[in-house]
Amino acid sequence: MHRLFRAIRPLPSIPACCRRGRVLRRVLAAALTVACLAALLPGTSRAASAAVELTLAVVTTPGSAQHVCAERFRQLLEERSQGAYRVVVHHSGTLGTETEILQQLQLGGVQLAIITLGVLDPFVPEVKVLDYPFLFRDAAEADRVLDGPVGRALLDTLERVGLKGLHFSENGFRHLTNNVRPVRTVDDVRGLKIRVLESTLHRELWRALDANPTPMGWPVYAELQQGAIDGQENPLWVIAEYRMPEVQRHLSLTGHVYSAHADLANLAWFNGLPQADRALVMQCMANAAAHQRAYNREKDAGYLRRLREAGMQVVDAPDLASFRARADALRQSPLFAEPRTRDMLARVLAAVGR
Repeated sequence: MHRLFRAIRPLPSIPACCRRGRVLRRVLAAALTVACLAALLPGTSRAASAAVELTLAVVTTPGSAQHVCAERFRQLLEERSQGAYRVVVHHSGTLGTETEILQQLQLGGVQLAIITLGVLDPFVPEVKVLDYPFLFRDAAEADRVLDGPVGRALLDTLERVGLKGLHFSENGFRHLTNNVRPVRTVDDVRGLKIRVLESTLHRELWRALDANPTPMGWPVYAELQQGAIDGQENPLWVIAEYRMPEVQRHLSLTGHVYSAHADLANLAWFNGLPQADRALVMQCMANAAAHQRAYNREKDAGYLRRLREAGMQVVDAPDLASFRARADALRQSPLFAEPRTRDMLARVLAAVGR
Protein backbone atom coordinates (compact mmCIF):
# COMPACT_ATOMS: atom_id res chain seq x y z
CA MET A 1 0.00 0.00 0.00
CA HIS A 2 2.91 2.33 0.75
CA ARG A 3 4.23 1.80 -2.78
CA LEU A 4 0.81 2.56 -4.24
CA PHE A 5 0.51 5.93 -2.52
CA ARG A 6 4.04 6.88 -3.51
CA ALA A 7 3.07 6.21 -7.14
CA ILE A 8 0.13 8.60 -7.03
CA ARG A 9 0.62 11.88 -8.82
CA PRO A 10 -2.35 14.19 -8.13
CA LEU A 11 -3.73 16.28 -10.93
CA PRO A 12 -2.74 19.94 -10.65
CA SER A 13 -6.16 21.55 -10.85
CA ILE A 14 -8.86 19.28 -9.43
CA PRO A 15 -11.40 21.34 -7.45
CA ALA A 16 -11.37 20.79 -3.71
CA CYS A 17 -15.08 20.06 -3.77
CA CYS A 18 -14.39 16.99 -5.90
CA ARG A 19 -11.77 15.75 -3.46
CA ARG A 20 -13.99 16.32 -0.46
CA GLY A 21 -17.17 15.21 -2.16
CA ARG A 22 -18.20 12.28 -4.17
CA VAL A 23 -14.74 11.19 -5.37
CA LEU A 24 -13.41 10.89 -1.82
CA ARG A 25 -16.50 9.03 -0.68
CA ARG A 26 -16.17 6.61 -3.60
CA VAL A 27 -12.47 6.03 -2.98
CA LEU A 28 -12.94 5.40 0.74
CA ALA A 29 -15.81 3.03 0.09
CA ALA A 30 -13.78 1.24 -2.56
CA ALA A 31 -10.92 0.72 -0.11
CA LEU A 32 -12.97 -2.07 1.43
CA THR A 33 -12.96 -3.79 -1.96
CA VAL A 34 -9.17 -3.49 -2.18
CA ALA A 35 -8.77 -5.06 1.24
CA CYS A 36 -10.97 -7.96 0.20
CA LEU A 37 -9.07 -8.41 -3.06
CA ALA A 38 -5.77 -8.58 -1.21
CA ALA A 39 -6.91 -11.70 0.53
CA LEU A 40 -7.53 -13.37 -2.82
CA LEU A 41 -4.13 -12.71 -4.39
CA PRO A 42 -1.43 -15.41 -4.80
CA GLY A 43 -1.46 -18.16 -2.26
CA THR A 44 -5.24 -18.52 -2.06
CA SER A 45 -6.97 -21.44 -3.75
CA ARG A 46 -9.37 -19.95 -6.29
CA ALA A 47 -11.38 -23.13 -6.35
CA ALA A 48 -12.21 -22.60 -2.69
CA SER A 49 -13.00 -18.89 -3.08
CA ALA A 50 -15.89 -16.90 -4.40
CA ALA A 51 -15.35 -14.99 -7.65
CA VAL A 52 -13.13 -11.93 -7.29
CA GLU A 53 -15.23 -8.88 -8.17
CA LEU A 54 -13.54 -6.19 -10.26
CA THR A 55 -14.75 -2.68 -11.02
CA LEU A 56 -14.35 -1.43 -14.60
CA ALA A 57 -15.34 2.23 -15.06
CA VAL A 58 -16.31 4.15 -18.20
CA VAL A 59 -17.84 7.60 -18.44
CA THR A 60 -20.06 6.93 -21.47
CA THR A 61 -23.41 5.21 -21.96
CA PRO A 62 -24.27 1.64 -23.10
CA GLY A 63 -23.66 1.31 -26.83
CA SER A 64 -20.72 3.72 -26.72
CA ALA A 65 -17.23 2.79 -27.90
CA GLN A 66 -15.90 2.53 -24.36
CA HIS A 67 -18.85 0.47 -23.17
CA VAL A 68 -18.61 -1.95 -26.12
CA CYS A 69 -14.98 -2.63 -25.22
CA ALA A 70 -15.75 -2.90 -21.51
CA GLU A 71 -18.58 -5.39 -22.04
CA ARG A 72 -16.50 -7.53 -24.38
CA PHE A 73 -13.66 -7.60 -21.85
CA ARG A 74 -16.13 -8.56 -19.11
CA GLN A 75 -17.46 -11.47 -21.16
CA LEU A 76 -14.00 -12.73 -22.12
CA LEU A 77 -12.45 -12.54 -18.66
CA GLU A 78 -15.40 -14.19 -16.93
CA GLU A 79 -15.50 -16.99 -19.51
CA ARG A 80 -11.76 -17.62 -19.76
CA SER A 81 -11.20 -17.50 -16.01
CA GLN A 82 -14.03 -20.02 -15.61
CA GLY A 83 -15.84 -17.70 -13.24
CA ALA A 84 -12.84 -16.85 -11.04
CA TYR A 85 -13.40 -13.18 -11.83
CA ARG A 86 -16.60 -11.18 -11.99
CA VAL A 87 -16.39 -7.78 -13.72
CA VAL A 88 -18.87 -5.05 -12.82
CA VAL A 89 -19.00 -2.33 -15.50
CA HIS A 90 -19.91 1.10 -14.15
CA HIS A 91 -21.01 3.30 -17.08
CA SER A 92 -22.64 6.67 -17.77
CA GLY A 93 -20.32 8.55 -15.45
CA THR A 94 -21.70 6.94 -12.29
CA LEU A 95 -18.15 7.01 -10.85
CA GLY A 96 -17.49 10.57 -11.99
CA THR A 97 -15.74 12.27 -14.89
CA GLU A 98 -12.80 10.62 -16.64
CA THR A 99 -10.39 12.68 -14.54
CA GLU A 100 -12.13 11.54 -11.36
CA ILE A 101 -12.12 7.92 -12.54
CA LEU A 102 -8.37 8.16 -13.13
CA GLN A 103 -7.83 9.37 -9.58
CA GLN A 104 -9.83 6.43 -8.24
CA LEU A 105 -7.86 4.08 -10.50
CA GLN A 106 -4.59 5.41 -9.06
CA LEU A 107 -5.85 4.89 -5.51
CA GLY A 108 -7.01 1.34 -6.25
CA GLY A 109 -10.70 1.86 -5.57
CA VAL A 110 -11.25 1.05 -9.26
CA GLN A 111 -9.26 -1.81 -10.76
CA LEU A 112 -9.90 -1.14 -14.48
CA ALA A 113 -10.99 1.77 -16.69
CA ILE A 114 -11.23 2.76 -20.34
CA ILE A 115 -10.29 6.43 -20.73
CA THR A 116 -10.03 8.90 -23.60
CA LEU A 117 -6.29 9.25 -24.15
CA GLY A 118 -6.19 13.06 -24.17
CA VAL A 119 -7.38 13.21 -20.56
CA LEU A 120 -4.16 11.45 -19.48
CA ASP A 121 -1.71 14.11 -20.55
CA PRO A 122 -1.77 15.98 -17.21
CA PHE A 123 -0.63 12.67 -15.66
CA VAL A 124 2.02 11.66 -18.23
CA PRO A 125 2.93 14.35 -20.80
CA GLU A 126 4.24 11.88 -23.40
CA VAL A 127 0.79 10.52 -24.20
CA LYS A 128 -0.20 13.79 -25.85
CA VAL A 129 1.88 12.88 -28.90
CA LEU A 130 -0.86 10.51 -30.13
CA ASP A 131 -3.26 13.45 -30.28
CA TYR A 132 -0.91 15.33 -32.59
CA PRO A 133 -3.16 16.77 -35.34
CA PHE A 134 -3.50 14.89 -38.62
CA LEU A 135 -1.04 12.24 -37.41
CA PHE A 136 -2.57 9.12 -38.98
CA ARG A 137 -3.78 8.87 -42.57
CA ASP A 138 -6.27 6.13 -41.78
CA ALA A 139 -7.33 3.55 -39.21
CA ALA A 140 -4.93 0.89 -40.54
CA GLU A 141 -1.95 3.18 -39.93
CA ALA A 142 -3.21 3.94 -36.42
CA ASP A 143 -3.46 0.21 -35.66
CA ARG A 144 0.05 -0.46 -36.97
CA VAL A 145 1.60 2.17 -34.70
CA LEU A 146 -0.51 1.61 -31.59
CA ASP A 147 -0.17 -2.19 -31.68
CA GLY A 148 3.58 -1.95 -32.28
CA PRO A 149 6.65 -1.01 -30.20
CA VAL A 150 5.81 2.70 -30.13
CA GLY A 151 2.33 2.04 -28.75
CA ARG A 152 3.71 -0.31 -26.09
CA ALA A 153 6.35 2.27 -25.09
CA LEU A 154 3.62 4.85 -24.62
CA LEU A 155 1.51 2.53 -22.49
CA ASP A 156 4.54 1.66 -20.37
CA THR A 157 5.10 5.35 -19.48
CA LEU A 158 1.88 5.22 -17.44
CA GLU A 159 3.55 3.01 -14.85
CA ARG A 160 5.22 6.14 -13.46
CA VAL A 161 1.86 7.22 -12.04
CA GLY A 162 0.56 3.88 -10.82
CA LEU A 163 -1.32 2.84 -13.97
CA LYS A 164 -0.89 -0.26 -16.13
CA GLY A 165 -1.53 0.34 -19.83
CA LEU A 166 -3.14 -2.85 -21.13
CA HIS A 167 -4.03 -1.89 -24.70
CA PHE A 168 -5.51 0.77 -26.98
CA SER A 169 -9.09 0.71 -28.13
CA GLU A 170 -10.51 3.63 -30.08
CA ASN A 171 -12.78 6.60 -29.96
CA GLY A 172 -12.20 7.35 -33.65
CA PHE A 173 -11.30 10.28 -35.87
CA ARG A 174 -12.64 13.52 -34.41
CA HIS A 175 -14.79 15.94 -36.44
CA LEU A 176 -16.07 19.44 -35.73
CA THR A 177 -19.68 20.50 -35.18
CA ASN A 178 -21.03 23.95 -34.45
CA ASN A 179 -24.23 25.95 -34.46
CA VAL A 180 -22.94 29.16 -36.08
CA ARG A 181 -21.75 28.51 -39.65
CA PRO A 182 -20.39 25.87 -42.04
CA VAL A 183 -16.66 25.30 -41.58
CA ARG A 184 -14.99 24.83 -44.95
CA THR A 185 -11.54 26.31 -44.25
CA VAL A 186 -9.56 27.01 -41.11
CA ASP A 187 -10.61 30.67 -41.31
CA ASP A 188 -14.20 29.62 -40.63
CA VAL A 189 -13.14 28.40 -37.18
CA ARG A 190 -12.11 31.86 -36.01
CA GLY A 191 -13.86 32.91 -32.81
CA LEU A 192 -15.99 29.78 -32.36
CA LYS A 193 -16.35 28.75 -28.72
CA ILE A 194 -15.56 25.03 -28.89
CA ARG A 195 -15.82 22.51 -26.08
CA VAL A 196 -12.59 20.51 -25.95
CA LEU A 197 -11.21 17.70 -23.81
CA GLU A 198 -9.57 18.57 -20.50
CA SER A 199 -6.23 18.29 -22.27
CA THR A 200 -3.46 20.83 -22.77
CA LEU A 201 -2.82 19.67 -26.34
CA HIS A 202 -6.45 19.90 -27.41
CA ARG A 203 -6.74 23.35 -25.89
CA GLU A 204 -3.60 24.59 -27.66
CA LEU A 205 -4.62 23.00 -30.97
CA TRP A 206 -7.87 24.96 -31.10
CA ARG A 207 -6.10 28.12 -30.02
CA ALA A 208 -3.72 27.63 -32.93
CA LEU A 209 -6.76 27.34 -35.20
CA ASP A 210 -8.08 30.68 -33.81
CA ALA A 211 -11.04 29.15 -31.99
CA ASN A 212 -11.95 29.86 -28.38
CA PRO A 213 -11.41 26.44 -26.75
CA THR A 214 -13.36 25.65 -23.59
CA PRO A 215 -12.18 22.53 -21.72
CA MET A 216 -14.97 20.70 -19.90
CA GLY A 217 -16.20 17.22 -19.06
CA TRP A 218 -18.70 15.26 -21.08
CA PRO A 219 -21.62 15.37 -21.90
CA VAL A 220 -22.29 18.98 -22.94
CA TYR A 221 -25.77 18.76 -24.45
CA ALA A 222 -27.22 21.37 -22.06
CA GLU A 223 -24.37 23.82 -22.67
CA LEU A 224 -24.87 23.54 -26.43
CA GLN A 225 -28.62 23.84 -26.10
CA GLN A 226 -28.29 26.99 -23.99
CA GLY A 227 -25.68 28.55 -26.31
CA ALA A 228 -22.99 28.64 -23.62
CA ILE A 229 -20.68 27.09 -26.24
CA ASP A 230 -20.93 27.13 -30.03
CA GLY A 231 -19.68 23.68 -30.83
CA GLN A 232 -17.73 20.57 -29.97
CA GLU A 233 -15.54 17.98 -31.70
CA ASN A 234 -15.88 14.22 -31.49
CA PRO A 235 -16.05 11.02 -33.56
CA LEU A 236 -19.24 10.37 -35.53
CA TRP A 237 -20.58 7.80 -33.07
CA VAL A 238 -20.46 10.36 -30.25
CA ILE A 239 -22.14 13.02 -32.37
CA ALA A 240 -24.94 10.59 -33.24
CA GLU A 241 -25.44 8.77 -29.94
CA TYR A 242 -25.41 11.98 -27.91
CA ARG A 243 -28.08 13.59 -30.15
CA MET A 244 -25.91 16.44 -31.38
CA PRO A 245 -28.22 17.17 -34.37
CA GLU A 246 -30.78 18.44 -31.86
CA VAL A 247 -28.42 21.22 -30.76
CA GLN A 248 -25.87 21.51 -33.62
CA ARG A 249 -26.57 22.49 -37.19
CA HIS A 250 -23.20 22.08 -38.94
CA LEU A 251 -20.77 19.14 -39.20
CA SER A 252 -17.35 19.33 -40.89
CA LEU A 253 -15.49 16.07 -41.53
CA THR A 254 -12.12 17.40 -40.42
CA GLY A 255 -10.73 14.16 -38.93
CA HIS A 256 -8.24 16.44 -37.19
CA VAL A 257 -7.23 14.01 -34.42
CA TYR A 258 -7.35 10.23 -34.17
CA SER A 259 -8.70 9.75 -30.65
CA ALA A 260 -7.57 6.59 -28.91
CA HIS A 261 -8.85 5.07 -25.71
CA ALA A 262 -6.36 3.82 -23.14
CA ASP A 263 -7.45 0.53 -21.57
CA LEU A 264 -6.01 0.68 -18.06
CA ALA A 265 -5.57 -1.16 -14.77
CA ASN A 266 -4.32 -0.11 -11.36
CA LEU A 267 -0.63 -1.07 -11.45
CA ALA A 268 -0.35 -2.40 -7.88
CA TRP A 269 -3.44 -4.58 -8.33
CA PHE A 270 -2.21 -5.87 -11.70
CA ASN A 271 1.30 -6.65 -10.45
CA GLY A 272 -0.18 -8.51 -7.47
CA LEU A 273 -1.94 -11.02 -9.70
CA PRO A 274 -0.47 -14.45 -10.44
CA GLN A 275 1.55 -14.38 -13.67
CA ALA A 276 -1.02 -16.46 -15.55
CA ASP A 277 -3.78 -14.06 -14.53
CA ARG A 278 -1.77 -11.04 -15.64
CA ALA A 279 -1.38 -12.65 -19.06
CA LEU A 280 -5.09 -13.48 -19.14
CA VAL A 281 -6.14 -9.89 -18.34
CA MET A 282 -3.79 -8.54 -21.03
CA GLN A 283 -5.04 -10.99 -23.66
CA CYS A 284 -8.71 -10.41 -22.87
CA MET A 285 -8.28 -6.66 -23.18
CA ALA A 286 -6.34 -7.00 -26.45
CA ASN A 287 -9.16 -9.12 -27.88
CA ALA A 288 -11.81 -6.75 -26.56
CA ALA A 289 -10.04 -3.76 -28.12
CA ALA A 290 -9.79 -5.50 -31.51
CA HIS A 291 -13.50 -6.31 -31.33
CA GLN A 292 -14.40 -2.73 -30.43
CA ARG A 293 -12.28 -1.15 -33.17
CA ALA A 294 -13.91 -3.33 -35.82
CA TYR A 295 -17.37 -2.60 -34.42
CA ASN A 296 -16.67 1.14 -34.38
CA ARG A 297 -15.51 1.26 -38.00
CA GLU A 298 -18.38 -0.82 -39.33
CA LYS A 299 -20.82 1.69 -37.83
CA ASP A 300 -19.27 4.91 -39.19
CA ALA A 301 -21.12 5.05 -42.53
CA GLY A 302 -24.43 4.41 -40.79
CA TYR A 303 -23.76 7.13 -38.25
CA LEU A 304 -23.00 9.66 -40.97
CA ARG A 305 -26.22 8.73 -42.78
CA ARG A 306 -28.19 9.17 -39.53
CA LEU A 307 -26.69 12.62 -38.96
CA ARG A 308 -27.66 13.76 -42.46
CA GLU A 309 -31.16 12.39 -42.07
CA ALA A 310 -31.45 14.24 -38.74
CA GLY A 311 -30.85 17.50 -40.56
CA MET A 312 -27.17 18.25 -40.02
CA GLN A 313 -25.52 20.23 -42.83
CA VAL A 314 -22.36 18.27 -43.64
CA VAL A 315 -19.17 19.66 -45.18
CA ASP A 316 -17.71 16.43 -46.57
CA ALA A 317 -14.40 17.80 -47.85
CA PRO A 318 -13.17 20.80 -45.87
CA ASP A 319 -9.86 22.36 -46.92
CA LEU A 320 -7.66 20.22 -44.67
CA ALA A 321 -4.46 21.72 -46.08
CA SER A 322 -5.39 25.03 -44.47
CA PHE A 323 -5.94 23.27 -41.13
CA ARG A 324 -2.65 21.35 -41.35
CA ALA A 325 -0.64 24.43 -42.21
CA ARG A 326 -1.73 26.17 -39.04
CA ALA A 327 -1.73 23.10 -36.80
CA ASP A 328 1.84 22.15 -37.75
CA ALA A 329 3.07 25.09 -35.69
CA LEU A 330 2.41 22.90 -32.66
CA ARG A 331 5.51 20.84 -33.45
CA GLN A 332 7.63 23.71 -32.10
CA SER A 333 5.28 24.36 -29.19
CA PRO A 334 6.44 24.28 -25.56
CA LEU A 335 3.98 21.38 -25.21
CA PHE A 336 6.65 19.15 -26.75
CA ALA A 337 9.72 20.83 -25.23
CA GLU A 338 10.11 18.37 -22.34
CA PRO A 339 12.82 15.91 -23.47
CA ARG A 340 10.84 12.68 -23.01
CA THR A 341 7.82 14.15 -24.80
CA ARG A 342 9.97 15.53 -27.63
CA ASP A 343 11.67 12.16 -28.09
CA MET A 344 8.34 10.32 -28.10
CA LEU A 345 6.92 12.71 -30.70
CA ALA A 346 9.95 12.06 -32.89
CA ARG A 347 9.40 8.28 -32.57
CA VAL A 348 5.72 8.56 -33.49
CA LEU A 349 6.35 10.88 -36.45
CA ALA A 350 9.10 8.55 -37.70
CA ALA A 351 6.70 5.61 -37.44
CA VAL A 352 4.31 7.36 -39.86
CA GLY A 353 7.07 8.62 -42.16
CA ARG A 354 6.96 12.31 -41.19
